[in-house]
Amino acid sequence: MSHDTESTRAARRNRIGVHAQVWVGGWSREAATYAVTESAAAGFDLIEIPAGDVPHFDVAHTAKLLADTGIGAVLSLALPADGDIASEDTARVARGEQLLTAAVDLAAELGLDYVGGVTYSKMGLSAHPASPRARANSQAVLGRVAARAAASNVSIGLEYVNRYESNLLNTAADTVAFIREIGADNLRVHIDTFHANTEERSQAAAVRDSGDLLAYVHAGENHRGRLGSGSIDWSSFFASLATSGFSGPITFESFSDAVLDDTISHPLGLWRTPWRDARATARQAREFIAAQLDAAAPSS
Repeated sequence: MSHDTESTRAARRNRIGVHAQVWVGGWSREAATYAVTESAAAGFDLIEIPAGDVPHFDVAHTAKLLADTGIGAVLSLALPADGDIASEDTARVARGEQLLTAAVDLAAELGLDYVGGVTYSKMGLSAHPASPRARANSQAVLGRVAARAAASNVSIGLEYVNRYESNLLNTAADTVAFIREIGADNLRVHIDTFHANTEERSQAAAVRDSGDLLAYVHAGENHRGRLGSGSIDWSSFFASLATSGFSGPITFESFSDAVLDDTISHPLGLWRTPWRDARATARQAREFIAAQLDAAAPSS
């Protein structure tokens, strides 16, 4: 597959990214080198790096990889059960605040401007709705972390997910209302098409409901496989992004047990193998996103 020309890229307003876990299951020096170099070689503009293991994150090595390849980056994380800030358990809330703060500090150290993901609750099935107290705890933590992030020009994305992975935020409208209640200018909406496919009236409606708070998009097929091989209405989604004037990154996110071990694949429910060739899958996704963006771009 051919890459874009420089003029084509310059004309396209959105950077096209890839989640690091398309390539690797961790962030050792070797894994980081492979993921960043493969992402750059495939023509991606940025890589989304999981920030779940900050104490063992080699900042200097990652910074050099990004500088040497010229590829951009963002960080992401999903809060674990023992770090659930949408909880009534003070220890869990405190642990979650530590994880979020560490991720924001890591982004600042790397010179990055975005930390996204499931930043408002644990990622996992709950047996009951979030209580008013749990919701208030989440908002209080995010308010404090957002203030810290603002000092380094870092934005925090709230990636709403399906009902089986959070009991707090499941739609763009939910997320917008939640952010407005906090009142921090650097809290933003993060749409993942995989999750929106379950919870929204349509992908286009999710974009409209997000309004000017939309900052980041995960492009993921309904079955987490190759883009365009499932049931998502991509043309209307990209048309709605173009109409809204969205200029943020669009990042391919897909997971496979061909890459990820059981500690990651099982919590994600990867009971089938959606693909085996990461390089071919990633390159097809980049070309697919680029073609969708070009098709939806307003004519001059």
